[in-house]
Amino acid sequence: MDRLQSMKVFQRVVDEGGFAAAARALDMSPPMVSRLVADLEDRLGTRLLQRSTRRLALTDAGQAYLNRVRNILQDIEEADEL
Repeated sequence: MDRLQSMKVFQRVVDEGGFAAAARALDMSPPMVSRLVADLEDRLGTRLLQRSTRRLALTDAGQAYLNRVRNILQDIEEADEL
């Protein structure tokens, strides 16, 4: 999968508060959403999310990455409006 899609999926997981909710919002399967985030973490070489059975939390690296991703995706959206 491409890098941009992984960024969008990661942002949606955070915004929706979980993998299942993000999967529903994106019309994807939960395993696909989980795989995209795991692949993103592997590519970056760091954990972005702390996962437990009841909770999802951003790591420090995840928060920093999310801030950058939000800016990048906003810039792309604005560029597409030109």
